Formats: sequence, C-alpha cells, structure tokens
Amino acid sequence: MSIARDGSRRATPTALPKTIPLIFLVLVSGCAGRPQTEVLSTVAAPVPEGASLVRILSATTRTKEAGNGYAFTARRSTQTSYSRLEISIPPGHQAGEIEWPAGKSDPRTSFALIDQQPLDESAFFRTVSVTSRDREVGLFIHGYNVSYQESLYRLAQMTSASGTGGTAILFAWPSRSSVSAYGADREAATSSRDQLAALLVGLSTSRKSGDVRILAHSMGCWLLMEALRQLKLEGRTDVLNRLDVYLASPDIDEDVFRTQLDVIGRMHNPMTIFVAKDDVALKVSGLLTGDTPRLGSLDISDPLVVDAARRKGVRVVDISAIKAADSFHHGRYATLAASAAALGKDGQGQRRTLGETGAFVFDAAGAAVSSPFRLAGKIVNP
Repeated sequence: MSIARDGSRRATPTALPKTIPLIFLVLVSGCAGRPQTEVLSTVAAPVPEGASLVRILSATTRTKEAGNGYAFTARRSTQTSYSRLEISIPPGHQAGEIEWPAGKSDPRTSFALIDQQPLDESAFFRTVSVTSRDREVGLFIHGYNVSYQESLYRLAQMTSASGTGGTAILFAWPSRSSVSAYGADREAATSSRDQLAALLVGLSTSRKSGDVRILAHSMGCWLLMEALRQLKLEGRTDVLNRLDVYLASPDIDEDVFRTQLDVIGRMHNPMTIFVAKDDVALKVSGLLTGDTPRLGSLDISDPLVVDAARRKGVRVVDISAIKAADSFHHGRYATLAASAAALGKDGQGQRRTLGETGAFVFDAAGAAVSSPFRLAGKIVNP
C-alpha cells in the first residue's frame, strides 16, 4: 500500500464497473427530499416530557442567507460565523436516526431547533471556556454533499447517542450539498483550512487543560489533515499535542495521506482511522479521482497495512461490523458514537482507549475493539 513507502506491493482498489459513478448519481438523486433551511427556524413550542436537549456551538465558513440570519448558503465566506444552538430530540427517538419534520418542526415528533443565538468570536471561545470545564470537547467536521442543517442535526443526533455530556462543536464548511459537485466540494473544503486551523488554535488555548476530540467524516478528513499539516508547518506543536483525532471513512488518496502524515509526524494522541472495505461511496470516489485507492477502504487483514500503521503511529480500525444505515455503507460514523459509548467502557463505567497503534477490528457483538488476528490490541485504561 502507498502508506508503507517501502517499495512493497500496494493495495489494489476493488474493481467496479465503469458505470458505477453514473448509477451512484441516479440512485442518490432519486432519494427522498432533503431538509431545507426551514428546519433552522426557531420553534416556539414547549419541550414535551421525554424529549432531550442538545446544546451545540457552531463555527461555519458558509455565507449567511440574505434575509435569514440563521440559514447559510453554499457560498464561501472569508469570515467564520459563530452561534450557539439548542436542539430538542423527540420522545421515542430511534438511535442513529434523525426524525426530520414532514412540515413545521414539532418537538413531539421531530428534531426541533428550540433556541439559537449568534456569537462573535470572543463570545464563542468564552462560551467554550465556560461550558467545557471538567467536560470533554468534541468537534465534528462533516463530509461531502452535506448541507448546514444536515450537519447540525447530525451532530445533535451523535451527541445525544454518545451520552458524554461534553461540549459539542460543529465546523461547517461550504459544501454545495449536491452529489454532482464533488470537485467543487473538494475546493470548498480546501479553502476552509485556514479557518479550521484558527479554530483549533482557539479551542486548545481557550481551555486550561484537556484534549479536544475531533471526528471528521469523508472529505472532512481531507480538510482536517490539511489544517493539521498547516499547524505543524507553523510550529504549533502545542496545539497538535492537545488534539485527539478520529478520521471516519476518510476520502483521501492513500499516497496523499502519507505525505500529509510525513509533515505532521507522530501525534501525542495517536490518530485513529475508521475504515471499511465495503464502502461503496469511497470506491466511487476512487474511480472519480483516477482509480486511486482511498484511505477509508484499507484492508486491515493485509500485513502491510498493519506494519504501516504501527510504523506511522496510527490506529486503523475496521468498523464493518457496525450496521450501515445507508446503502453505500458510508455513514457508519452516525451510529459509531452510540456503539463506542456503550462498548468503550469497562465494568466501572470508566472510558477505555486503545493502548497501542496498529490495526484493529470494531466488534459490535463483543469487545469494543480487538486485534484482527486475536494476537494484540488489548484495550487498556488511559
């Protein structure tokens, strides 16, 4: 594989018919209507008994929609917009799902935006400092073909599922939320790396202690890696040492990831990469970019992958055992929060982490993570 950089054979992407990209576009474009900006309107209704509330801080590089200060377009902004939001999750909520409203949001039956306030930059980081005392801070970076409202409500779903009670933060870059805009989304993500790097600096310095956990998905992983690379080139090791990075189904060329990692180097908290060989979306992405294997499709049964992961100081975790809610097997990250929260604790309720680098399997039926060869990869207390 290319990450090994030792002249050894590289992993070959699974062959797909050349008609797959066209089929992919037809299938996705034929899906049910997607939520529009109406779901960003504040609902003046009481929160029913049995509902739960999730508070989110948002930082976005999207341009505000004219006449609607709470909605955002797909146009790029040179300024980051900040806000604080409170979302109600209805009684009877199904894990891993988002109950979208059929019309107007109703807290009794759907996710609903209960309160939102715009913040300036200083107020945003001041809020982070106050709300994150003795609590975890989690940052979510969405992937390709995602609207602002979709990324916001997805983070609310994952935050509720995780049960961590930490401070949830969204970084929303200006995806066009169109399946045909893959190239435009890649450029939009890249254009946001300076602002993401600045956000990471602000998050790390606004807290006196504790790490910032980051979950990036798909194309958002490319954006995050570029921001980390930039921080390293700027000599901000102090910031990098405060970050705990998780890449879910990363849509990154394997060779490009190796060059990014060569600059970033080993991180204080080993980077974790969630992969699955059956991710159809990444196979299509590989074809669209010239038959280049994607990082999120690594085969951890390949000894080369295991060796490269250990040498590079990263963890590669196969999450194929987690049921995929989407037909393209690309959205497992949405249910990963609930699974990891349930399986990633010991008998005393203490959170557990992987104690070493290498390749592992997420076992949804038993242990949280185990070695693919049942030889190593024990889970230890941090």
